[in-house]
Amino acid sequence: MNLAPSERAELLRERLLAFMDECVYPAEEQFAREIAAAGDPHFHPPVMERLKAEARERGLWNLFLPERHAEPPAAGLTNVEYAHLAEILGRSRIASEACNCNAPDTGNMETLAQFATDEQKARWLRPLLDGEIRSGFGMTEPDVASSDATNIQLRIERDGDEYVLNGRKWWTTGALHPNCRILLVMGKTAPDGSDVPRHRQQSVVLVPIDTPGVRIVRSMLVFGYEDHGGHPEIEFRDVRVPVANRLAGEGDGFVIGQARLGPGRIHHCMRTIGVAERALELLCRRAHARTTFGRPLAERDNIRDWIAEARIEIEMVRLLCLKAAWLMDTVGNRSARVEIAAIKVAAANAVQRILDRAIQVHGGAGVSQDFPLAAMYQHVRVLRLADGPDEVHKRTIATAELRRWEQAA
Repeated sequence: MNLAPSERAELLRERLLAFMDECVYPAEEQFAREIAAAGDPHFHPPVMERLKAEARERGLWNLFLPERHAEPPAAGLTNVEYAHLAEILGRSRIASEACNCNAPDTGNMETLAQFATDEQKARWLRPLLDGEIRSGFGMTEPDVASSDATNIQLRIERDGDEYVLNGRKWWTTGALHPNCRILLVMGKTAPDGSDVPRHRQQSVVLVPIDTPGVRIVRSMLVFGYEDHGGHPEIEFRDVRVPVANRLAGEGDGFVIGQARLGPGRIHHCMRTIGVAERALELLCRRAHARTTFGRPLAERDNIRDWIAEARIEIEMVRLLCLKAAWLMDTVGNRSARVEIAAIKVAAANAVQRILDRAIQVHGGAGVSQDFPLAAMYQHVRVLRLADGPDEVHKRTIATAELRRWEQAA
C-alpha cells in the first residue's frame, strides 16, 4: 500500500504551498473586507476572480477530478494524489474555490462527468470546469429524516416531454452564490408507486435556478451565521424541465446520490486534516506568545498534553484517510465504503476536539472574527451532519463488522 505522494503530486504540492503563501493567505482579509463592504454575505468578491486566474495560470485547477473522468482542463489525479493536495486547500476557507475544487461543485462535476449526456456536459459541466458558473445539490428536505434518502418527498412527475417538480429542499449548499446557475435535484419519479422498490423510486434532474416556480424561501443560518455560498430552503412549485434534463435513467437517483456522496465525503475529510494542521499551528504560536502568571502558556503541562494529543490524532486520521483513498483507487468506492464511513466519523470528531482546544488557548480571541478558528469550528461541526450524520456511518461500519461473524454466531 503506497500512500506517498507521486512525483507529479509532489510537484503540484510544492506549487500549491507556494500559491497558499504568496496569494491565498494574504487574500483572506481582503476577501472578508470586500464581502463586508458590499453588505451582502453572498457577494462574490473581485479578489476571488484574481485568485482563480492565478491558480489556473499555475496549473492548480480542477485537481479533484478523478483520472477516469478527467478531460482538459482537469488534472486527472488519483484519490491518493489529490488527498495530499486537498489537505493543503483545507487550511484556508477560500483556497478550494480559488482552485475550482470547492463543494458542492466538486461532487456535482463528478456526477455530471459520470452520468450526464454529451449535451448535458456541454451545457453544464464545461462551464463548471471552467469556473464560469456555480451549482447546488438538492437532496435534504425539511419535513423528513433525509439521512435515509428513500424518505425524500419532492415529486417529479412526467407530463409529456417534461417533468413537473413539486416540493421543498433545504441546506441546498451553494444555491445563493451569485454565480449559481444549475441545481441537481433529487426527487421521486414514482411517488405513489408501492410496486416500485424503495431504492428505485428516486431520480435526479437538472433544474436551472432561474426556472419559473423555483423560489428561495429563506437562507439557512449555520450557528447564526451566513455562509458565503448559502444553504437555502427552496420551494419547487410546478417547476417544469425537459425530460432530457434527467441524469441517467428514471429510478437511478439513489445510485447517483450514493456515487456522488462517496468522493464528497472523503474530500471533506482530506480538507479537514488541513483545518487541523492550521489550528495546531495557531495553537502553538499562541502558546509561545502568551504569558500567564509569569510563564508562557507553552510551558503549561495541560497545553503540552493538548498539543501532543492533537499531533497523534492528526497522524492517525491522515493515515486512515489515505487508506480510504487508496482503496477507492484500487478496488472502487463501493468496496471502500467502510473505510469512507470510518474516516467521515473520525476526521470531523478529531478535528473538532483540536479546534476546541485551539480556541481555548486563544481565549476570547478564539471565538472572535480576528482568527479563523471560530469559522473553522462552525464548519467542522456541520461535517458531522453533512453527507450523512455520524450515526448512519457508524451503522454502516457496525453492519459490515457484524456480517463477518453471522455464520459463526
